[in-house]
Amino acid sequence: MKKIELTGLNRVLSNARKVVILGHKNPDGDAIGSTMGLNFHLKKKNINSHVIMPNDYPDFLKWLPGNDQVMIFERNKSECTDLLKEADLIFTLDFNDLSRVGDDMAKILENLDIDFGLIDHHRQPGDYATYQMTDDQKSSTSEMVYDFIDYFEETDLIDEAIATNLYAGILTDTGSFKYASTTAHTHRIIAQLIDHGAPNNLIHKNIFDVNSLNKLKLLGLALTQLKTVPKHKVAYIYLTRKNLEDHQFKKGDTEGFVNYALSIKNVELAAIFIEDLYLDYIKISLRSKNDFDVNILARESFNGGGHKNAAGGRFDQSLKECIDFFKNTITQYPELKCA
Repeated sequence: MKKIELTGLNRVLSNARKVVILGHKNPDGDAIGSTMGLNFHLKKKNINSHVIMPNDYPDFLKWLPGNDQVMIFERNKSECTDLLKEADLIFTLDFNDLSRVGDDMAKILENLDIDFGLIDHHRQPGDYATYQMTDDQKSSTSEMVYDFIDYFEETDLIDEAIATNLYAGILTDTGSFKYASTTAHTHRIIAQLIDHGAPNNLIHKNIFDVNSLNKLKLLGLALTQLKTVPKHKVAYIYLTRKNLEDHQFKKGDTEGFVNYALSIKNVELAAIFIEDLYLDYIKISLRSKNDFDVNILARESFNGGGHKNAAGGRFDQSLKECIDFFKNTITQYPELKCA
């Protein structure tokens, strides 16, 4: 579903004294790349803009241009709250519902009497935004930020900082351009970003070739705990809190682990279940091949959502109960049954 409602936005931006750009909780490469790419673009237009993330993000994204300008709500609640209350316009990028920023920030946003702008590629966007560009067929929000800039015929303003951030966002959200959402249009944008200065080789290196020894050992352990489900085209991985503690877990260390389960021949649904280090819930990531829609599974069973082939959620009971519930739930989908 595609929707563009941007009439009058340029006039609002030109009169705005302060603009805030928000990403979602537990930000990934697309959340960081899209928000910082838009932030640099607005600054090129002499607009006073600020990026706020609900909480911290992985170290492999902290080399990106503008990282030092990102404010973390969890660390600076007072200052971030003031910025939100003083803003004339708030952009929300890479999420479709205000709840995705966490309860504390969501309460602040829900009580603000200002306009919101939404740029996002997730399904079923909320109705809170006055200005929006949404399309669930797009590869990433970073691709959409490029389209947003192009919509206003301002691609000549793209510099190396903007190009680098948008490239990184597209790269990470397309699985290095391998997911089905990667289109010819995506590749044409990537070519334009390289032409505008995005150092593609360096971006790949700084994101994918910076693994710690602990992360690789945790991956090795995760693979020993990889299970397949007899009679179903399903595989899953689990990691306990102790597993994380024993390997000095850092945010982002389990990024991509679930894809190893999905890479097994004939597996069409993969999951990873991870005990949170501090809170009593299980974080769930779901991936699928072909036509199985993990967005529906995440929404209906795990208080989450996402895309057709990539989604996430949570489970508020024990790890064993979570896995048992998952194994029972998949029996309700005949398309996952082995022939």
